[in-house]
Amino acid sequence: MTVIATAVVRRRVPLAAGGCLLSFVVFWAVQRAADVSMVDLMVYRAEGDAVRAGADLYALRATEHDLPMTYPPFAALLFTPLTLLDPADTRTLATLGNLLLLVAFVRLSLRLVGGYGHARVETALWVSALAVWSEPVWTTLRYGQINLLLAVLVLWDLTRRPGHRWAGVGIGVAAAIKLTPALFAVFLLVIGAVEAVRRGVWRPVVRHACVAAAAFLGATLVTAVVLPVDSRNFWTRVVFEAGRVGRAENTANQSVRGVLARLLHTAEPGAWWAAGAAVVCVAGLAVAVVAAMRGEWAWGVAACAATALLVSPVSWSHHWVWCVPMALLLWTRAVRRGGAVRWATAGGLALAFCSYALWWVPHSHGRPELSQNVGQMTLSAVYPVAATGFLAVAASAVLGRARSGARGKASGPAARRHGDRAEAGQAVANE
Repeated sequence: MTVIATAVVRRRVPLAAGGCLLSFVVFWAVQRAADVSMVDLMVYRAEGDAVRAGADLYALRATEHDLPMTYPPFAALLFTPLTLLDPADTRTLATLGNLLLLVAFVRLSLRLVGGYGHARVETALWVSALAVWSEPVWTTLRYGQINLLLAVLVLWDLTRRPGHRWAGVGIGVAAAIKLTPALFAVFLLVIGAVEAVRRGVWRPVVRHACVAAAAFLGATLVTAVVLPVDSRNFWTRVVFEAGRVGRAENTANQSVRGVLARLLHTAEPGAWWAAGAAVVCVAGLAVAVVAAMRGEWAWGVAACAATALLVSPVSWSHHWVWCVPMALLLWTRAVRRGGAVRWATAGGLALAFCSYALWWVPHSHGRPELSQNVGQMTLSAVYPVAATGFLAVAASAVLGRARSGARGKASGPAARRHGDRAEAGQAVANE
């Protein structure tokens, strides 16, 4: 029977690969027909040129849209190889790379949610074939963005063997490229602090956070040696210029700050945003930490990702590629436990990120987002609303399992998860 089952799976994998390839080819053709500019990729290329020329990175204005450099200078160092290719080849390779990163991201997301056995490769291919059409992934490839690379670095860390000596490097490097992933290190550190208070077992998870911090500092210090002026400019001035990234009220800004700017009809929500972001950060991290502490590692990681995107000053719609593990979590919950409400929740979140609803409102010249009506504000807040709902479901799922006492072997403390793999019962991989 095992031989027969293995043969069936092996026959299904080529079918899934064919379906995924077909979806990607159609996707590529549609994007080329839409004449996508991959404008962010061209900005990255210009930043690499500036590094090679010794120009001021943060005085740079690239492309016809006069877009500035907004990332830490370490990112510009990584972009220098892009200058070795002409723009057409750069666009082609970036598209191919992002499609491969999407498959890797889906594969890691499935590993995070766990429980697929030999069907994981087949499932990853089918999910990738569908996920490529979601708005965050579509827009990531449309602009030539690096969101999938950052997400893969983070999940590569958080799905590795517990206690691995290099666990944390991915988070640290991702944070050195773009600051938002640093919240994952905070998430790990808080878990370690709580475990130390409760059980005195803290070293594995705190070590994970410390390795992330060391990787971040190492990349930042190397950059400071190579690009001292740009590093000083970024860490003393540019890092505090939230408006440099873009207008807060832009409908593409799917963060708490963007929602408040549109809700209050103001270009800068100021204290309202600071207060709102603080509340969301504390509540979201609390959900993430409690989930991890109760052995629900996947819920904790996804809740931390949702929190990071909500509290960031600017979370463009393409940053929300984390909708993939969020949707997979809700889907697996519905498969395993059933119920119309669970299926509706999973379908609703998937629909939110595949509907392109935020683009149904006026968003062209003239800053129309500052005068939106209630219906338009609702549509342009679709991702924050979906993420808030996800956090509520995560809290409910974790508390529900605690009440039912169904914690079992996969529900040990978070510190145990980062200790010896045999002792942890392969919790991360097989939860």
